[in-house]
Amino acid sequence: MDFAFDARTEELRGRLLAFMDEHVYPAEAVAEEQRAGLADPWTAPPVVAELQAEARRQGLWNLFLPGEEYGAGLTNLQYAPLAEITGRSPQLAPTALNCAAPDTGNMELLAQFGSEEQRKRWLEPLLDGRIRSAFAMTEPDVASSDATNIETRIERDGDAYVITGRKWYISGAMNPACEIFVVMGKTDPDGADPRRQQSMVLVPRDAPGLRVRRAMKVYGYEDHYHGGHAEIVLDRVRVPVANLVGEEGGGFAIAQARLGPGRIHHCMRLIGMAERAIELMCRRALDRTAFGKPLAGQGVVQQWIADSRVAVEQLRLLVLKTAWLMDTVGNRGAHTEIQAIKIATPRTVVDILDKAVQLHGAGGVSQDFPLAELWAAARTLRLADGPDEVHQRSLARRELRQYR
Repeated sequence: MDFAFDARTEELRGRLLAFMDEHVYPAEAVAEEQRAGLADPWTAPPVVAELQAEARRQGLWNLFLPGEEYGAGLTNLQYAPLAEITGRSPQLAPTALNCAAPDTGNMELLAQFGSEEQRKRWLEPLLDGRIRSAFAMTEPDVASSDATNIETRIERDGDAYVITGRKWYISGAMNPACEIFVVMGKTDPDGADPRRQQSMVLVPRDAPGLRVRRAMKVYGYEDHYHGGHAEIVLDRVRVPVANLVGEEGGGFAIAQARLGPGRIHHCMRLIGMAERAIELMCRRALDRTAFGKPLAGQGVVQQWIADSRVAVEQLRLLVLKTAWLMDTVGNRGAHTEIQAIKIATPRTVVDILDKAVQLHGAGGVSQDFPLAELWAAARTLRLADGPDEVHQRSLARRELRQYR
């Protein structure tokens, strides 16, 4: 990235790049070694706490939150290049800075929609990094890309809500530090407006009736660093009415508000993943010889590297434009661009990672390089936050509307 941002962003970029070189990259191998020796594989390796302490000491903490009351006061445009840097080590860097999903979205949700009591009880320890959280929306028995399909029931019973349902791929739920679930379900399943049927409630992990049933694998990986992805069962779980987030029937709107910034974060981290893939491609191409000359001399390899560089530069400009629009005209005004980056970024980064894997041969699919795990993460994001096809459908409708 060779163009300049504002002075504060450039200063934070410099500090974060140094933090990555001096602390994060050297910790990758350490974390793997430590995790292998843990009795509970879902517990964060000790080196993560060391990274977090150093990040806090350097003022690289909670950078994602735009408001100065809780976060660093950065705009989306200012935070975007910082998120990109953390994407070069997605297993460690976001967590080290307390900028990892799903906690980021949950903190934004509590900061914007939570009551004073909810913010004190749950937001403050999340901001401090003392606990983790999970967002429970996706269900195994319905197409959860359409939130109106959600079947989990949230029923009022006096001064409590009773919650019954089953969720899966609930990120972070296997981590023993995960103490709170933001659960989306229906409080008014027969309501006339399908987008006013849903509500969100806060469910503590130790609530009777909440059971973490199993860990879900993603392309064979369990994602221990982020606390895995779990299937959970809610069997008549009772929580106080005060645990409602916002208002009854507001769950759909809250979910949409939560997703906008999250997509920017995911897309910028994906670009960081692509940058690391290009770096690994270039080093491999220069180090390896095949058929009498370095791989870097092979025309197809040069084409892969060139195409990858062009694609990354295009993606970055689109994501930065989206971040700028979110800052200037709001999420609704940036709706088309938010969908565009969600479609284009994971798809393109998967292609770049695939080329990097191919260039590394057997090493590319092994645990000796990060490429296979990066590929799995990028490919999963073509489903997470809504599959590509949902965004293509919505974007096309908006485009066609101009000509009707």
